[in-house]
Amino acid sequence: MKITFDRDNLIKELSIAQEVIATKTALTILSNVLLIAKDGKLTMKATDVKVSFETSIAVNVIEEGSTTVFCDKLVSIILSLPQGEIEMEEKNEKIIVRSALKKAKFQLKTIPDGDFPLFLETDDVSFFELPNKEFKDSIKHTIFATSDDETRYFLNGIYIEHKEGYLNFVATDGRRLALVKKDMNGSISDFKGIIVPPKVLNIIYKRLSDEGSISIGITEKNVFFFFNDYKFYSVLIDGQYPNYERVIPENQDKVFEVDRKEFLEGLKRVSLMVEQKSKRVLLSISKNNLGISSQESDIGVAREDVECDYDSDEMLLGLNYVYLEEPLKTLTSEKIKVEFTESAKAIMLKGVEEEHVFHVIMPMQV
Repeated sequence: MKITFDRDNLIKELSIAQEVIATKTALTILSNVLLIAKDGKLTMKATDVKVSFETSIAVNVIEEGSTTVFCDKLVSIILSLPQGEIEMEEKNEKIIVRSALKKAKFQLKTIPDGDFPLFLETDDVSFFELPNKEFKDSIKHTIFATSDDETRYFLNGIYIEHKEGYLNFVATDGRRLALVKKDMNGSISDFKGIIVPPKVLNIIYKRLSDEGSISIGITEKNVFFFFNDYKFYSVLIDGQYPNYERVIPENQDKVFEVDRKEFLEGLKRVSLMVEQKSKRVLLSISKNNLGISSQESDIGVAREDVECDYDSDEMLLGLNYVYLEEPLKTLTSEKIKVEFTESAKAIMLKGVEEEHVFHVIMPMQV
């Protein structure tokens, strides 16, 4: 194999492969990226067995061939070279990297590509399309609410289902829930809910533009995401996702509306004095006023009052400030609506102009 290519074009794609790869040590084939030079293209594949990635870029193929090489070190080498043309040649189980502008020369040992894990075929997989922006928004509004508790592994991903005409994205850690409902207007058929690990979604989110569409394919054990020249697939989390609809409150009889930025900024200031183990913040709601305060401690106390639209009984709510702050950062509506019934029951938080996004937060003891 022998190719020449533009440095910046290759490094952009190799950085994705580097993010997918399981280990940064050169002890296993899973540390390597598979390189296939053929028909004027360089195809790159990377996997950690659970998440896999493939893409191709145009290069000058002098000699066709394929091999695998330690990805982390290859990225470091190419980044160290100046912008411009780079030559890469594989022979005698070594890959040689040279710059056209500098006399630098690197050699990396390779592992034959026959040992590289096989990638899944998608010939029999049915795909549906979703606008990039809608997919990105759905991930942004939910991914922070996934659990990192390995004993409840079925909560470690985002649950995606198509039900009654809506594509639902759900995440919960047992103390809060984030839900996005997308009206698909009958464009796809219903499918059984799947639990997608956050790793593949985070990688895709960073590379997805707001224009165009992403193709999504689902099988019993895997999910596929294709966009531009990128192909990703991930093993699904196996488990029974809880009935999330049971925790969504109905008929909340109290509600206040508040400016999102003012609420968020006040929350950030008060959180400086919040005890970090419990992260408890107190919301005292009275006529047209929202009081945000920390509990008094040996260090001190903080309180900030924010104007709000409210005309009902005075209430005091105890909530984890992180569970308020994260959705407030991702919502874009100017005004936020908070619905509740009493201090011991879950509250519902959503943007006034984002009725398709719901955040349910369980209260803490006051």
